[in-house]
Amino acid sequence: MRASGVFLTICLLAIGAALYVLESARAGVEITQTHVGDSPVTIYDGDGPNVVVAHGFAGSRQMMQGYALTLARAGYRVLAFDFEGHGRHPVPMSGDVTSLDGTTRLLVEQTLSVVDAAGPGPVALLGHSMATDILIRAADAAPQWIGPVVVISAFSQAVDATQPPDMLMITGAWEGGLRAFARKAVAMVDPEAGEGDLATAGEVRRKTVVAPLAEHVGVLHSRLGRAEAVSWLNTAYGREGQVPVPATGPVTLGLLIAIVALARPLSRLLPYAPDPARRALSRAQVAVLLVVPALVAPPLAVLVDPHALPVLVADHLAVHLGLFGLIQLALLWGFGVGFGRLSLPGVLAILIWGLGLFGLALDRYAANFLPIPERMVIMAALSLGAVPFMLADAIVTDGGRAALSRRVLARVAFLASLGFAVALDFEGLFFLIMIAPVIVLFYALFGLVGRWVAQRQGAVAAGVGLGICLAWSLGVSFPMFASG
Repeated sequence: MRASGVFLTICLLAIGAALYVLESARAGVEITQTHVGDSPVTIYDGDGPNVVVAHGFAGSRQMMQGYALTLARAGYRVLAFDFEGHGRHPVPMSGDVTSLDGTTRLLVEQTLSVVDAAGPGPVALLGHSMATDILIRAADAAPQWIGPVVVISAFSQAVDATQPPDMLMITGAWEGGLRAFARKAVAMVDPEAGEGDLATAGEVRRKTVVAPLAEHVGVLHSRLGRAEAVSWLNTAYGREGQVPVPATGPVTLGLLIAIVALARPLSRLLPYAPDPARRALSRAQVAVLLVVPALVAPPLAVLVDPHALPVLVADHLAVHLGLFGLIQLALLWGFGVGFGRLSLPGVLAILIWGLGLFGLALDRYAANFLPIPERMVIMAALSLGAVPFMLADAIVTDGGRAALSRRVLARVAFLASLGFAVALDFEGLFFLIMIAPVIVLFYALFGLVGRWVAQRQGAVAAGVGLGICLAWSLGVSFPMFASG
């Protein structure tokens, strides 16, 4: 068997093994989709007490399924929902994000509506990051409805020595500030208690545990964290028994990596129609191509930001991407660099792989990736900036054939331009900081596949396909927000 055939077989076997583990984790759990008002809700049916599960900022129900499935297999009835503006919720977030009586109050009310729909209480709450503050305030607002609370990567100024009275806190080992908050919350109950110790005072019960080798996202897949959550709820409800906690986090990561690797042998099935010649650029020309847009695009984007899209910083990002790319394309034209022709098979290959194979796997096992109709306009607007940006990037890096140093510098230049924009308008563009990791992951995964496609179909096909995928990824990732 040829080496490419062996590699293809290995990829398919890895994907099959990962799917077996992930589907086994769902086996035997009845999963239904419903709505509470406008809120999309996934119910993992069990015959035990109700648990309402909530995600963090820019998250979704899918990101919480590691905990939801574990609790359901332990017999709990789990209701996981999307906050307004997140996932598949059609209604944007609203209110004043700086006021407790603004966005926070609205999200607390949304949470309590799901709690009310869950049925007779007391209903347990479990949430991550942003949701921890919302859940703690919901527990304080309606103590008669709320049972034990499990918070992951928690922060909230509403925590005191007695509220919430029954709380487990889970943090990642690499979340230094949040670990300190959890220790402080435990010390309110028992100054001598440390991480892993149970602190009690009267009817108040509190504990913090640390998930090893985990950061702010990895903590959602911690086997220790999920086992501790089941134990905590079992004690609160007088239930017994544990359930096996599968390593779904590493397996999901392995699945996505295998799908990326699968694109290598699949790309070789494309017709061979590469660019006719290499794009020769001097070091001085490369420097101009990277420095000029990084300095010019941010202030122009800040100046013309239309504030028309109902997604945080999406307007600026669409303009920023477009200006950065158009400046580079204009400079390339001025340098006499040919762009090459557009080969549709390469574009379609990237879209089928990225929005189909990779996207469907991501949506089922890790994070929301399928858009609702309300996001289609947002994605279309982002594509107006993302396509010229990725097209220019593909040409500047010669379809990924340029030296690694040029490819890295091209990415660093754009990220630096985002930092420049934030410095120009910190209050208005702060959330661009949170987009940077999404861009880096996109470069690492989708960019690699684009490079393979460019080897067969040319840089223009790769750039256009990646631009559409980038607009899609950003359009489904960030919360919708209605200002005013």
